Amino acid sequence: MQGRFHLLFALSLTLLFSGYASAQEPDMSGNWSGKITIPGGTLEMIFKISLTNGAYEAKLDVPKQGAANLSVGDVVVTGDSLKIAVPAILGNYAGKIISKDSVSGKWSQSGMSFDVNLNKTDKVAEVKRPQHPVPPFPYLSEEVEFTNPHSGLKLAGTLTLPKNAKGCPAVVMITGSGAEDRDETVFGHKPFAVIADYLTRNGIAVLRCDDRGVGGSEGDVNSSTSLDFAGDVLAEVEFLKKQKAIDPKKIGLIGQSEGGLIAPIAAVESDDVAFIVMMAGPGVTGEQIILEQAALISKANGLPEYAIEQGRLTNQKIFDIVKSEPDSAKTVEKLRQILAQGMYDGMNDDMKKMIDAKIQGVNSPWFRYFLTYDPKPTLTKVKCPVLAINGTKDLQVPVSNLENIIEAINSGGNMQVDTISFNNHNHLFQRCETGAVAEYSQIEETINPEVLKTMKDWILKTTSN
Repeated sequence: MQGRFHLLFALSLTLLFSGYASAQEPDMSGNWSGKITIPGGTLEMIFKISLTNGAYEAKLDVPKQGAANLSVGDVVVTGDSLKIAVPAILGNYAGKIISKDSVSGKWSQSGMSFDVNLNKTDKVAEVKRPQHPVPPFPYLSEEVEFTNPHSGLKLAGTLTLPKNAKGCPAVVMITGSGAEDRDETVFGHKPFAVIADYLTRNGIAVLRCDDRGVGGSEGDVNSSTSLDFAGDVLAEVEFLKKQKAIDPKKIGLIGQSEGGLIAPIAAVESDDVAFIVMMAGPGVTGEQIILEQAALISKANGLPEYAIEQGRLTNQKIFDIVKSEPDSAKTVEKLRQILAQGMYDGMNDDMKKMIDAKIQGVNSPWFRYFLTYDPKPTLTKVKCPVLAINGTKDLQVPVSNLENIIEAINSGGNMQVDTISFNNHNHLFQRCETGAVAEYSQIEETINPEVLKTMKDWILKTTSN
């Protein structure tokens, strides 16, 4: 579920800073660094401001979240004041220019305000991701496009093939929730690029595609459901079956998070799926997963028990409305009352936008389907070999899901299922300390080598018959 977090800084900011300076105003061009204290630690934010022909342009880095060169909203310098708007995340910075090297001010977002003092710096922290593949590669890599014949949507991705391959096994990668690119880029990490590189170096072809509406793929994630995505996966399997280097009887699926829920749906619909690897895939309903996830993450962030319980009660009210009210317009009004606690009309515009964005998310076709979908009945119908893995410190899909998965698959008569829990690993399968989301970007490792080897060995063994 790594794509569905309302974090302080989003990873998908797309607007450009723009502003103007007059001859009387100080030159604010340069790198300005400040730290904001949030639950679980601090975040450094770096505004990289440049001045060209009297117009300001700037970008934002949030190193701990692996975010670099993000474009945002307006920057305005007037007298001794600096104002920076970041509309994409409903935030803004307002400060007083103390000197040519320092600004004292506040970061405001969604009704909250934090002291943030900016200091000019020559150094900009670099995000280290040592596992990211760097060319030249000892295998073939090809950009591909094809159409899902059922939806009519174009899908775009990257196919990596071992050199001189003949009859090799292959996998289709399935991303977690949210609009993900083919590398499943998150917090500066590219897990699918790392997995594809490792597997292809070891004789396994890999196809990884952009989600609907991302990169070169057509469609829209939020208006689609897990069932729709399973249809895309089957189109990808059909594409692989046409590749001469690949054995059509040795094509499997690797699904991460929600992708681990989608993989069994696709496998049940097609005899062409030879195996499944579920990476932190859910074994219970989306409702149960989200409630557990919210409580675990809140606890890791240091929230008191009463606050965690209050959050659970609010979420449960929201879910009950979504489940019981099929009319989208009526759902909006009922959710607005819950989320605004009857004070919507008295809130500022930023608060209203935040609430409306959350309402839109939980009222979407994707969320409605995910909330109520129970993977167990589908798992009982899976007949191919399954490897289900989880980290013991996964706070998004708890390791307890492994028990639900193996029980469901076995109950359908399929005994070809292996479950493995990796000690001290988080949702991204990084070796970690706490499993908290805030750690993801701070860990240089994208995915632990032991996990990569485990998947590779299992796939080669499974397809060797």
